[in-house]
Amino acid sequence: MNNACPLNFKRVDENISRITALFVSSLIILYLYTDNVYILIFLSLDFILKLFLNKEISPITMLSEYMKSFFKIKDKFVDGGAKRLAGFFGLSFVLLLLFTHIFHSMIISWSIALVFLSCSLMDAFFSYCIGCKIYFIIKKIYPNFMKEV
Repeated sequence: MNNACPLNFKRVDENISRITALFVSSLIILYLYTDNVYILIFLSLDFILKLFLNKEISPITMLSEYMKSFFKIKDKFVDGGAKRLAGFFGLSFVLLLLFTHIFHSMIISWSIALVFLSCSLMDAFFSYCIGCKIYFIIKKIYPNFMKEV
């Protein structure tokens, strides 16, 4: 199975996704620097808007789309299911960070943040999406995975 084929026949612009990953990485770095829990709340709400409501009303997505048009970056479409699963992983990371922050587990929080930051920066700078790779492995094993999502 080729990673470029439309496995759920929904396509998303990879460049928007990469710019979004850069903004998410920046916010995680800002959280690590300031220890401000409101950054995590904002990120969790943004992921919820993207995944469960309408990605067009997500502030980070709107900013990413503006940056893409400002810098005149061309479209590059990829499978939407893979990016959606990566979004679920991102939401999970942010919720784990929020949970560990509330319970003052700073070593665990920093560990989670560094893993999340690594994944996000790899997507932003190298177009290497860990969540997408996991998606394609799951699709080989279970072809109907995330078909309705």
